[in-house]
Amino acid sequence: MRGEMSIGPAPANEPCAQVGQPGYAERAREECRRFIDLIRRTVGPEPPGARLRVAACPHEFGTYYEVVVEYDDEDEAAVDYAFRVEREAPATWGG
Repeated sequence: MRGEMSIGPAPANEPCAQVGQPGYAERAREECRRFIDLIRRTVGPEPPGARLRVAACPHEFGTYYEVVVEYDDEDEAAVDYAFRVEREAPATWGG
């Protein structure tokens, strides 16, 4: 089975693009890509069975974007990685 965990659109202690602002979609997707790169540098690359990706999430105020980690919940290394990302994702762009 596949599990999925929301990590957020950017480091928790940083401002991020806001739905409804001009150019939101492009800015938000770029922030998410940068956040994925930062997570990989901090936590390490995904093992087989896990994947970081940008997710489009529909909402009544418009689609928003965030980083999610998908994982095979029957693969111990993939599950461990997902929970490490949840715990250790950097809170600032500086790491």
